[in-house]
Amino acid sequence: MKPAVIVFPASNCDRDAAVAIEKICGVKPQMVWHGDSTLPELDLIVIPGGFSFGDYLRCGAMAARSPVMREVVERANRGTPVLGICNGFQVLAEAGLLPGVLMMNADLKFVCRDVQLRVESSQSLFTNRYEAGETITIPVAHHEGNYFADEATLDELEQSGRVAFRYVNGNPNGSQRDIAGIFNEARNVLGMMPHPERMIEPALGGSDGAKMFESLVASL
Repeated sequence: MKPAVIVFPASNCDRDAAVAIEKICGVKPQMVWHGDSTLPELDLIVIPGGFSFGDYLRCGAMAARSPVMREVVERANRGTPVLGICNGFQVLAEAGLLPGVLMMNADLKFVCRDVQLRVESSQSLFTNRYEAGETITIPVAHHEGNYFADEATLDELEQSGRVAFRYVNGNPNGSQRDIAGIFNEARNVLGMMPHPERMIEPALGGSDGAKMFESLVASL
């Protein structure tokens, strides 16, 4: 397995993602600078959370125009798995790899706490170690996590089974239809606002996030 984590200026969860990958997948990922224009051969690309470029302009908008993202988009379109977490989800939406946008939280406040998610699909590279309908606990930490798309797009996501995770027992940001994560059409790209890399062992408060990385090991 050959993973990589993309590093942008002001990313603050790139190391968290790298630690989770190395601990669970057993291989140290390459840390790829956003200014690089090429990528090595990879089995997995992770766009981490944080505040790329300080969230100036729109969250993820500047990062989505970084040189490396041209290659990330090309690899994703060729089938390479891409996981975008929190700011990474915003970047994937801004880059056009996922539909919709992430807007300011409904209460206009930064939210940082554990939330409960329902696993909507276990039929993916990222979720095959979960059970469909399973409720898991994963932390969120964001100010712009309010997922928005037009009704036709939301209906298509629902009908095609592309909603990966949904908030239950409380929506922390106002996301439409309680959506916490979605797949692209080919299901090799996943964007999600919660941070699975922060919940990989009991010492961190729980291990529900570990199954995502275990799913990737089983698939790749």
